[in-house]
Amino acid sequence: MPLFNLSDLRAALSRDQRLIGIDPGQRTIGVALSDVTLMLASPYKGVARAKLAVNAAEISAIARKEGAGGLVVGLPLGMDGSFGPAAQSAKDWATAISEATGLPCALWDERLSSSAVNRMLIREADLTRAKRAKVVDAAAAAYMLQAALDASAR
Repeated sequence: MPLFNLSDLRAALSRDQRLIGIDPGQRTIGVALSDVTLMLASPYKGVARAKLAVNAAEISAIARKEGAGGLVVGLPLGMDGSFGPAAQSAKDWATAISEATGLPCALWDERLSSSAVNRMLIREADLTRAKRAKVVDAAAAAYMLQAALDASAR
């Protein structure tokens, strides 16, 4: 399944379908969910990184349960906007997860999302490193998805 631009992905959704935001980390995949109006993103959960088929099955189950019709996967561009090895890896994974789940997918720049979320959790929530580790992946996915929703709002 080819990757979509975000505007086309939003247009392809049927009424009341949500988007799943994904921050594909090395060990944990952060998952976030939009509301049905595509205005608000919320952290959903962290999924242990496993073989593609295992992760695709879990993401598909979330999509069925929550009524999601598409994926927005974080794209880790370089600080200068360059498309490096990490971005290529994320793009390849996004294409594979889209094909495995049957869900259309768009990529969105996620530079510094984990850093921003960590700073916020330290400053505002005063969470310890161990507690932050449990929530940062899903929160980073929500941060990225919210940026994508804001930028693509009609």
